[in-house]
Amino acid sequence: MSTTSFDELLTILKPGLSRTQTLMRDPISPEERLCLTLRFLATGQSFSSLYIQFHIGRTTIGKIVRETCLLLWSELQRIVMPSPDENKWMQIAEDFHEKVNFPNCAGALGGRHIRVRMPANRGSKYYKKNSSVVLLAAADVNYCFSVIDVGSYHSTGNASAFQNSELGRQLSERTLHLPLPKPLPGTVVPNMPYVFLGDEAFGLAENVIQPYPGSQKSVQKRVFNYRFSRAQRILECAFGILSNKWHVLHTAKLKPDFVSTVIKACCVLHNFVRLRDGYIFKDTLTDELPDVNWAPARVPAGATGVREYFSNYFMSPDGAIPWQLNRI
Repeated sequence: MSTTSFDELLTILKPGLSRTQTLMRDPISPEERLCLTLRFLATGQSFSSLYIQFHIGRTTIGKIVRETCLLLWSELQRIVMPSPDENKWMQIAEDFHEKVNFPNCAGALGGRHIRVRMPANRGSKYYKKNSSVVLLAAADVNYCFSVIDVGSYHSTGNASAFQNSELGRQLSERTLHLPLPKPLPGTVVPNMPYVFLGDEAFGLAENVIQPYPGSQKSVQKRVFNYRFSRAQRILECAFGILSNKWHVLHTAKLKPDFVSTVIKACCVLHNFVRLRDGYIFKDTLTDELPDVNWAPARVPAGATGVREYFSNYFMSPDGAIPWQLNRI
């Protein structure tokens, strides 16, 4: 994070970070509160280690970090991750078509495990020793998260986790404000819906498509899978930037009641820094967050029609790109 970005962030958060001065002692300054929290998120250091650096009590550090993370989410969400409206979705789709040649794409969709500290009396939400919370996210072509959903636990690692998530419910209930279907570029009929690109866990639906499974012999299906992966890797790069910048996501020291707050703070900080300071290309090449190995979702009858039309379109003169046959 550049000094300019830090100063801008401090200006946004300062009212919420300021504390009343008393006769007993001077309050911890907003600058130090923000520095402390960013250090924790960027390094994943323990509160004991931060105590040595900042000379602030461990209990106080925990309180400061929790309060600042909540403030980061509440203040930055409306600035760098507002709920997309129809115009925003259309802009995201135009960018996907222009930069990765996938039209009517509202974003790349996927999930990652964020490890948590296993509670002493763990319940059914936790699975063996690999306790984790799932971060579901959709990314635009600029490696920014357009929507996120946090809270599904490891033991619900199947298609129902997405369907029962807030993001899944918004898709099924059509409350995401996606634009009305429109023809793909170069065609006049039929009207095709705006779609998210997800893996097998998300199944096929009107607004969610996935690649063809397994090793395909059909040239048309292999071309579709290439075009799909070329666009879907945007999310892989976004997760790579996120995990390489905010190392707290690699630790297993977060308690379940705190981890969601930390994940949300990291995601809005990711967008904030990405939009102002760019990113390091090598960070997009590695994604150290564990992938979600969900069981494939059951495909409802008739749900393959949208994917089939995209597959045909990518082989047509209107939708083909010159090098696609050399990449399969």
